Amino acid sequence: MGVILGAWLAAAPGLANAGSLDLFYERTVMTAADSKCGLFTPQVGSALAAARAQARGAAQRAGADKAKLAQTEQRAWSKVQSTPCESRDIAVAAGRVRDAFEGYARLIRMDYPGDQSIWRADRSSSATAVRWRLAQDQSPAGDRMVFGLAGREGANAVMAVVRFRDGAAPYAARLVMRDDDVTNGPYLNQRGARLAKTPLAQRLAPPGAQVAFAAEARSRAGVDLLPKDMAAGWAFRFPPDAARTLAGLDPRESIAVDFLFSGDATRRIYVEVGDFAAGRAFLQVASR
Repeated sequence: MGVILGAWLAAAPGLANAGSLDLFYERTVMTAADSKCGLFTPQVGSALAAARAQARGAAQRAGADKAKLAQTEQRAWSKVQSTPCESRDIAVAAGRVRDAFEGYARLIRMDYPGDQSIWRADRSSSATAVRWRLAQDQSPAGDRMVFGLAGREGANAVMAVVRFRDGAAPYAARLVMRDDDVTNGPYLNQRGARLAKTPLAQRLAPPGAQVAFAAEARSRAGVDLLPKDMAAGWAFRFPPDAARTLAGLDPRESIAVDFLFSGDATRRIYVEVGDFAAGRAFLQVASR
């Protein structure tokens, strides 16, 4: 294990110098070792978790399916269970993780670019200010939506803030995404085009494979959640389960926010899944 981990730790935390599935395995090994042996500070542990989630996304982009990822995780956990915490291999690998990730752990903001959109993560400390902690901005046809996790430190609610170009006011909203419990993977309709150019509308699972989360609350958006160039908007809060489900999806697919209006009218805005899971892990400090 020490030889294998030494090879990838020389390149951490970047993805360029290792196969994506190998990197996911290696970071899972160290995450499992930390869980078993308590190797790292919460800051380094959360940085490692975020890097592991990013490696998982890279493996999915490279074509690894759910079964392959699960097999890789099981292999990593089995390796750790058979290795004593006092092992020299564990000690050497843990030291290299600390060297590789201590600087990364001190970062306050990170951008996670996808094919078409960017997740912007901000874990700056504040006990009173409400801010976007992880957000993606979408502006289709003159409308505007910011979607992601928002709140004070340690409070990250799933939120959407929207303004429609005609001033229309939705009375409700729902979040629609693939149901990972009843499907084997994403529905990626490329239609002969390169996937990176495939519109988000063609990356959403069909109705029979979807799960929906109704917004729990609606209000006028406060100025703390409005972009500087957005004078007003409507804010919707979704249940916490939505974040957990979203974090388990493939980074190449999309989800949708449906805004509901009187007269059974619906307006839909798409969000790229991208590295949501990595951004969410970046915000979290590992508990001990």
